[in-house]
Amino acid sequence: MKTCLINEIKIDQAGRLLVFPEGQKFQFIWRSAKEVHWDDKGLFLYSPKPREWSYFNWYTQIVGAVKSEYGVDLLPQKNTIWSDISDDLKKQILTFGRPEIT
Repeated sequence: MKTCLINEIKIDQAGRLLVFPEGQKFQFIWRSAKEVHWDDKGLFLYSPKPREWSYFNWYTQIVGAVKSEYGVDLLPQKNTIWSDISDDLKKQILTFGRPEIT
């Protein structure tokens, strides 16, 4: 499985969750039929504004779509920029898919 680091995670003025991958394009993500889209100008993946789902649900949808369509794991990094992301959402994203240490 390939890994792609995430440069930025952002909620834009329209209320969409944006995920900016480092150095990769995912133009055909629409094939996943999961309401995940690619913006070729801005070079980011995005979800619609949440209606019933939370932003965290949309984050997992974006990550899952990339994994199933491209075989790539999207991962936040130490230098990921968090724009208009609550501390709670950031914590959920950072712990997603990682076992808890007890």
